[in-house]
Amino acid sequence: MKTIHVPSREQVSEASGEIFDAISKKLGKVPNLFATIGYSSDALKGFLDFEASFNHSGFNAKEREAINLVVSQVNSCDYCLAAHTMLAKMKGFDDSQIIGFRKGIADDKKLETALQLAISIAENKGNASDDAKDKFFEAGYDEKALIDLIGIVSVRTFTNYVFATTKIPVDFPAAPTL
Repeated sequence: MKTIHVPSREQVSEASGEIFDAISKKLGKVPNLFATIGYSSDALKGFLDFEASFNHSGFNAKEREAINLVVSQVNSCDYCLAAHTMLAKMKGFDDSQIIGFRKGIADDKKLETALQLAISIAENKGNASDDAKDKFFEAGYDEKALIDLIGIVSVRTFTNYVFATTKIPVDFPAAPTL
C-alpha cells in the first residue's frame, strides 16, 4: 500500500505554496492536514473558501466548533478531534463541554438539537431522520440554518475523509478517547 506523505512547500504547486504561506502567516505553521490537501491547490482553495463562508452563517464560532467535534466523532477522525479539541479550548470550552459536544450533548438545548441533527446527517450520509429535523425546526432554526448545518457537516466530513484515506501524522495533542 502506498504511504501518503505530508508534502513540503517545495513539493506542491506554486498556487498551493502561496496558500501555505498565507496559512503559515495566520497560524504559525501549515497543519499536516492542510498541507496534504495542498497536493491539489484547487481542493485546498475550495476547502478553505467553503469553510470560511460559514463564518457568516447562523452558527457562531463556538457553535461551529461544537458541530466540528460531533461530526469528527461520528467519523472517528483522530486528526480533526485533536485539532478541534485544541480549537474548542482556545474558544473557552472546558474538557467536559468538549466531551459533551462529541457525544451530541450541550448545555444549550437549541445547540443540542443542531448537534443531534449533525449526527443524523453524518451517520446516515445525508439522510437525516425526520425526528432530528423536526426537533431542529421546533428549537427555532429555519431552512437557512439547515443548509448552513449541512454545509458545516460537509466541510468537516471532507477533512475527516482526507485523514481516513491518507493516515497522515496528527500534529496536534491527541484528544481523549471516549
